Amino acid sequence: MSVVRMNITLSQDLAEELEKIAGSKKKSRFIAKTLQEKIASIKADEIQRRLEEGYKARNEESHKIAREFEAVDLEGWDEY
Repeated sequence: MSVVRMNITLSQDLAEELEKIAGSKKKSRFIAKTLQEKIASIKADEIQRRLEEGYKARNEESHKIAREFEAVDLEGWDEY
């Protein structure tokens, strides 16, 4: 894996919190790990959103198909 050097700008408060949590020698590793987690979360949210949209778009079609096959599905079941 290749490495790219970046220069970022943070508020003083955020920089101080980063220093407290990650320490002076491990800031790059902490930032990289945090970014990976955030990117994975964003991607997972996007997949979830797309799945929900797909389910909503196919909802009526799915119900129509289920109604069409309802008699066949219930065939041979005891009457309640």
